[in-house]
Amino acid sequence: MSLFDTFDPDSEEIVKFEYQRSFHPTGDFPETVIMTFKDKTFWALENLCPTEVVATLREGRDVPIYKLDWNGRSIGIFQTLIGGAGTAGLLEEALAMGAKKVLLYGSCGVLDSALAAGRFILPIQAYRDEGVSYHYMPVGDYVDIPTSERLGEIFDELHLPYVKGRVWTTDAFYRETRNNMEKRKADGCIAVDMECASAMAVSQFRGVPVYQFLYAEDSLDGGAWDPRTMGKAPASGYEKHLRIALEVASRL
Repeated sequence: MSLFDTFDPDSEEIVKFEYQRSFHPTGDFPETVIMTFKDKTFWALENLCPTEVVATLREGRDVPIYKLDWNGRSIGIFQTLIGGAGTAGLLEEALAMGAKKVLLYGSCGVLDSALAAGRFILPIQAYRDEGVSYHYMPVGDYVDIPTSERLGEIFDELHLPYVKGRVWTTDAFYRETRNNMEKRKADGCIAVDMECASAMAVSQFRGVPVYQFLYAEDSLDGGAWDPRTMGKAPASGYEKHLRIALEVASRL
């Protein structure tokens, strides 16, 4: 059986979240949840507003889910894992706890050096160069992202400039070869990430909307890899992106 034969919509999962975890959220679990990646985001959160821990996931380490109030809305936020498999697993657990809308955000590499570092990117389709999505949806090169339309409307409301386009989701961070990059670029992909296709496949299989925005960091375009702002962002940058995410989440 090949990878392309793994989608099985006709039988139940053997391992379910509620079978292997003791999950008892404290109080009301927020219906809107943010998933993001950077430690420094949560350092910024400590200074931004009061929070409480409403649940803890355990994926090799404790993953607290914080709840806060923003614009009169109850919002959850937690630090997800890098990569499609880890993010998909934690997304499943957040949905099992009661999340009804999820916003995922983080940095990405660009396939066009004209996209400046810090530019916001709203994915409209994700190339499925990873393994998770094939367990959640039939075979196909891309997963569509219908939530990008509403996300674009919110960015317009907030007067935030952005570009929309296809992204390339891959598991193999250290095997983003020149030839593969050129193929994806020729196919219309403008950025590369490690989670989008996986998260969107889970979203569509479970029937819960997931929204995603990215911001540009490194560039794969040109003669050599250019890290640009990767690993160099100031603390103010993390707070800026966190504030944007909270504003967006409060409008979903």
